Amino acid sequence: MTIDPVLIKSSFAVVEPHGTAVAGYFYQHLFEHTPAVRDLFAAHIDEQRDRLWAALGTLVAHLDDTDTLVGILRDLGARHAGYGALVDHFPAVGASLLATLAHYAGDAWTAETEESWTALYGVIADTMGRGLTSAPNA
Repeated sequence: MTIDPVLIKSSFAVVEPHGTAVAGYFYQHLFEHTPAVRDLFAAHIDEQRDRLWAALGTLVAHLDDTDTLVGILRDLGARHAGYGALVDHFPAVGASLLATLAHYAGDAWTAETEESWTALYGVIADTMGRGLTSAPNA
């Protein structure tokens, strides 16, 4: 599987006009399919939705800047250690992210797009996982 930045950016451009509704759908999907993770999230889910949406936009914007992207992801992983997140949660998060993107991308979501986002999420999970497990409070 390879990451195709053109597919990532073009599919995100289709999703992007939906704004934070995308993050809302993501959390609804995640909590519905993996209710055990609900307690890890802040009571103020509106703030969390905004943070997720901003982070996703930042990751897509820096897709071609590996050093920046790795730094962002490691920092995110380290912060998530403080929230009680585990590497074991990452597959459920990835499944919800892909389901959300597919929902909002509509016809722009092809097999190739899904493959590219799946590959990208693998990098995200691996890099965040390294940040999470190396965090002082991990």
